[in-house]
Amino acid sequence: MYRIAMEKLLKWKQSRRRKPLIIEGARQVGKTWLMKEFGRQTYADTVYINFDSNSRMAELFASDLDTDRLLMGLELYADRKIDPDNSLLIFDEVQEVPRALASLKYFYENAPQYHIVCAGSLLGIALHQGTSFPVGKVDFLKLYPLSFKEFLMATDKERFAGLLDKQDFQMVTSFKQTYIDALKYYYFVGGMPEAVQSFAENKDFNEVREIQKRILAAYEQDFSKHAPNEIVPRLRMLWNSIPSQLAKENKKFIYGLVREGARAKDYETAIMWLSDCGLVHKVSRVNTAGIPLRVYEDLKAFKLFIVDVGLLGCMARLHQRTLLDGNGLFVEFKGALTEQYVCQQLKTIEDLDVYYYTNDRGSCEVDFVVDTGGMIVPIEVKAEVNLRAKSLKTYQEKFSPEISIRTSMADYKKEEWLVNLPLYAIDQITQI
Repeated sequence: MYRIAMEKLLKWKQSRRRKPLIIEGARQVGKTWLMKEFGRQTYADTVYINFDSNSRMAELFASDLDTDRLLMGLELYADRKIDPDNSLLIFDEVQEVPRALASLKYFYENAPQYHIVCAGSLLGIALHQGTSFPVGKVDFLKLYPLSFKEFLMATDKERFAGLLDKQDFQMVTSFKQTYIDALKYYYFVGGMPEAVQSFAENKDFNEVREIQKRILAAYEQDFSKHAPNEIVPRLRMLWNSIPSQLAKENKKFIYGLVREGARAKDYETAIMWLSDCGLVHKVSRVNTAGIPLRVYEDLKAFKLFIVDVGLLGCMARLHQRTLLDGNGLFVEFKGALTEQYVCQQLKTIEDLDVYYYTNDRGSCEVDFVVDTGGMIVPIEVKAEVNLRAKSLKTYQEKFSPEISIRTSMADYKKEEWLVNLPLYAIDQITQI
């Protein structure tokens, strides 16, 4: 299965300034597979060590963090010599032994010739809890579920993915039905690797749903197993409220929908926990369009999206017929699914900060506003071909951005100040 992250790993390997690499991402987005596949493709040998319930590793890292001693212990454990030039060292579930995380600093300083990649599904939480952490001594890579482009490639549509990259929109429009059908499948299947692989091999929607249910059950088990006891009930209520939060016309997160009378301070820790796990994307509001957008962030108003569009559909018990046949029952939830999809694709684009905009009166809302580093781009999301974009026009008149994007099922078209970008091509936004 092709993952764009593989190219980033190759760059990391070739970099003269290479540091130990930490891969962050939610459970089951394919971190372990990616590390092993990277090792298989580009190294003579891969030494894989899983730190989960590994008492030997816990003991090895418990005393001093001398790199020569650690390397000797790792070689004894792997039962072979670790060649710094041709071996990849993989530390999986590394958050289970916090001192192994701390050791990365010494590997970087004293043994930089070794190639070390680490991952863990709850790493974000470990880092936030003040684990002794090698700030500035490691590189980071965020891994998300498969993007729509990766989904096309996984389902034997590499040429269609390539056509989008070439931005040959005349040709793309000729084959738009292929893209629209694939997008509907992606809304249902999502980008979790196991679900995508099952769909690619069997085209069985029921099997995909069973896989998604298992993934959601594993997430719920993580709540009980790893979260502080006092926040577990709040975590569950918050997590389960997300589909109904997104189904509203105004998708701003409302605490009262989680539980009547709920207040921000009751749920702040729960939101941070879900965010640190990589299970939710918190998209904050801005009320102006200055660079950088981050300084205009309103921390009190935000939308919450989950890690994957397929999992959102599963949580909402969305039936395949409803989605794929364009059933009338689907109308209200279509906007939620489309916004979730767009957010998910934007998050996979490197160095792109994602927010949404409302004015102070709340009379104008733009679904997403992204900061590319040199430009602020507003994005209006439409589930169908409906092209009225009153808020976008208001935003345009007020801030005069160089470019505004309206993304929908309509064909690509560039007007004076507006680009109509098909939903299936949203990942081309930075190139455009």
